[in-house]
Amino acid sequence: MTALPKILVINPNSTEAVTRAVDEALSCYAGAAQINCVTLKEGPPGIELQQHADSVIVPLGQMLKREEANHDAFVLACYSDPGLHSLREQTTKPVLGIGECGLLTAMTLGHRVGVIAILRKSIPRHLRYIGAMGIGDRIAAELPLEIGVVGLSDADRTKQRLEEVGKQLRDGHGADVVVLGCAGMASYRAGLQQALGVPVVDPTQAAVGMAIARVRLGW
Repeated sequence: MTALPKILVINPNSTEAVTRAVDEALSCYAGAAQINCVTLKEGPPGIELQQHADSVIVPLGQMLKREEANHDAFVLACYSDPGLHSLREQTTKPVLGIGECGLLTAMTLGHRVGVIAILRKSIPRHLRYIGAMGIGDRIAAELPLEIGVVGLSDADRTKQRLEEVGKQLRDGHGADVVVLGCAGMASYRAGLQQALGVPVVDPTQAAVGMAIARVRLGW
């Protein structure tokens, strides 16, 4: 029997609750891969500003160097994909960012993509990335929860805001698919999809699925 792909999923922020939420969300791949979810201890509590994203690039590279021989592929579990291109230069193994993978997956599920950000100040950074990908005409809108990464652990408040913002994207902006713009929202995906009646993409699940395919197919 072919060995299961070994996927390292790195949470670039230092909030363990986010790593636990990601780990739970990836249980859907049980039996398909060996998935190791880890926290970057050097990271900030949340990647909420460009300087936060920039600050983790060096420690992410150091972690990849330590773990490269032990894993077949790597996933950056932060919607900003910090250091993605630097890490790809560092290894011949697949390195996937959840922002890129989440958006690409969403475009296979609908025509008008809505994105839910954690904070309004995160949106300009995300829009620069969307512009660089050349997919701006497929984005219906990106709207914020105005809840920081640490605050996502407040389940009742987060669920309420996700449904409010998701309905704004669906009804006010014509989104027919929604992407969760933070790895810390992973545990809310199924409930939000049921509430909205449109596909909701957890980008970490999307990226890990792609990583497994990349390893299996030798891409």
